[in-house]
Amino acid sequence: MGIINYQPELSALVATKGHPYPKDAFSECLDSLAGITCTVVEQPASQEFLDPALAAPYDVLVFYDMPGIDFSEQPPTATRPPERLQENMNRLLEAGKGMVFLHHALASWPMWPEFGEIIGGRFFYNPQDCRGRPVLDSGYRHEVTHDISLASPDHPVTQGLPENFQLTDELYLCEIFDDSVHPLLTSNYSFARENFYSAHHAVTGKMYCNEGWYPPEGSSLVGWTRHHKNSRIVYLQPGDGAETLGDVHYRLLLANAIRWAANNA
Repeated sequence: MGIINYQPELSALVATKGHPYPKDAFSECLDSLAGITCTVVEQPASQEFLDPALAAPYDVLVFYDMPGIDFSEQPPTATRPPERLQENMNRLLEAGKGMVFLHHALASWPMWPEFGEIIGGRFFYNPQDCRGRPVLDSGYRHEVTHDISLASPDHPVTQGLPENFQLTDELYLCEIFDDSVHPLLTSNYSFARENFYSAHHAVTGKMYCNEGWYPPEGSSLVGWTRHHKNSRIVYLQPGDGAETLGDVHYRLLLANAIRWAANNA
């Protein structure tokens, strides 16, 4: 409504930019989260708020951004995060600041190995090493209508959700660290090579192409939690399009994730 809530139940700092997204739909989604006041700051300015002193007023950090990839060059190049950013992030994790990562945030900082361990997976635009082994670039598929099932129906993040619900959104065929995450959501979609397109092809001028790209079958996990150092972490793969951002189940899921990460659920 455009008013300022000076006494919010929960306060979230939300980082954006680095990847296109439906701004109006995302803003409406954030505004719908009852009891949660969201302050949106775009990259690169949002990096300053990883300073623990500047992050202190916020109960939780939400990342809907994708830093670390320079798309002004062709092909895009990966950049390393500043040492100060890495230090600040680790200080926040030591202090127990909760973090929620949404959709394309999985592709952030490809040259920072620890970031993948924080979030619990990786989306790569180029082939590179991941956890000590070479992997191919990741895959994407837009506007997939699929059924989501609750892998952990008793978890606070999934409270109030039906055991199965449907979304139409982008899906990823990517690196998911199943061995170090707690599963929340699974998809009934087939995460096989023939159902996805190469991200590297897409950023080098060949959209919707998987020619010569043969990744292994991927995980069906599309949402999980984990703990990193002293922080609660949530990753939700849905969140690409306006339809999902307006979905009542997605909005409940996001509100639950923010509350749990903030240790308020």
